[in-house]
Amino acid sequence: MTSPLSTLRRDFGGDVIEPGSAEYEPAARTVLAWGRPAVVLRPGTVRDVQAAVRFAAGTGLPLSVRGGGHSFPGFGTNDGGVVIDLGRLATVEIVDETAHRVRIGGGATWGQVVDALAPHALAISSGDTRSVGVGGLTLGGGIGWKVRKYGLALDSLVAAQVVTAAGEVVRASATQNPELFWAIRGGGGNFGIVTAFEFTAHPTTAVFHGRITFPAAEAAAVLQGWADHLRTAPEELTSVAELMGGPAPIGITVVFDGDDPRGAAEAIDPLRRLGTVLDDDVTLKPYADTLVEGPVPPPGIRLVTRSGFVAKESVTPALRILTESEPEPEPFIAVRSLGGAVSRVPSGATAYPHRQAELMIVTSVAGPAPVLPQALWDRLEPHVTGPYANFLTSTEDEIYPPEVYERLAAVKRHYDPGNLFARNHNIRSVV
Repeated sequence: MTSPLSTLRRDFGGDVIEPGSAEYEPAARTVLAWGRPAVVLRPGTVRDVQAAVRFAAGTGLPLSVRGGGHSFPGFGTNDGGVVIDLGRLATVEIVDETAHRVRIGGGATWGQVVDALAPHALAISSGDTRSVGVGGLTLGGGIGWKVRKYGLALDSLVAAQVVTAAGEVVRASATQNPELFWAIRGGGGNFGIVTAFEFTAHPTTAVFHGRITFPAAEAAAVLQGWADHLRTAPEELTSVAELMGGPAPIGITVVFDGDDPRGAAEAIDPLRRLGTVLDDDVTLKPYADTLVEGPVPPPGIRLVTRSGFVAKESVTPALRILTESEPEPEPFIAVRSLGGAVSRVPSGATAYPHRQAELMIVTSVAGPAPVLPQALWDRLEPHVTGPYANFLTSTEDEIYPPEVYERLAAVKRHYDPGNLFARNHNIRSVV
């Protein structure tokens, strides 16, 4: 690779990190995975990204594109290939104060975004972890604490700057390359590298956020009552129910998107009445403080997740299974509330395929050799669809219904016919 790298350095103004350099070890890994790539490239400009893409295509080596590095399957690194790390492309700029238009670099994290927007009393619906990248989360969906009021992260996206497999820069929006714009909103990183996102932010206030816990013995009644309430609750209320199994209490984490104490009480108090409250730390805080720092597993520890979406008619049987099952190993279970603004976007308007789901179930297990709670998911299978593109460990799961996949494959054929961008939940150009 010496000659190709020498050629690259003439056109590339970013960092070229090779094995043996002082920066290599931290650059070779992601938050959730370890790798030994042949070279890590950190572009500082869009032109650098173009040069890096052309270099990767010319080598024929596997290519990984890294934003925040939170991919559960470890897509942000590889062994023996090329990594394009977008971490230096992380600016957050308000480009239109009246329209609340925000331009965000493809390597930014949501922590950088909330910190930049908070002084302007603005926010964008995102995930719930500061270190998660804007790129990966948005391209797969984006489910967080504002999801019921403002929709998915990708629902606030109005345009994107994309470097294609040919090294060309294109703009994707409702009027420019509209099929590409449709595809990147839910289709992941299959079609190019997004070097900049343009979002419409919304005015925000402080929010009521915290956790209410109930005894494990009351889990079944609390979980069903929680789901029933969220079906009719104000869209300002988004919530996640968390179960550890065994004697551990059930936790209901809430965000009421607003600073009105009366409105928050009217939305949250019905949850408090579902059972015996063991603890309640719901308080008013800045929205930025609801995002947490993501854990970094120590060497040798792997985190395995699985997810599925639940439609209205399947809510009761699915929740019953969660509270009756005793799987081995016992996973951490989170059930996220959806509906609201997510469900008002017509199915097919974006590539994200789960618009009408009321809930999303996520299980997580960790360890040197974590074992998926297969018995639990076998019981859930008749009651769920999915999974969620951002909570994948296996690359074999089917995310998209056939009609969505076929449309995505057509976009793939146009923008990446050689499947350069293959380290993702891959869309094949031939169906």
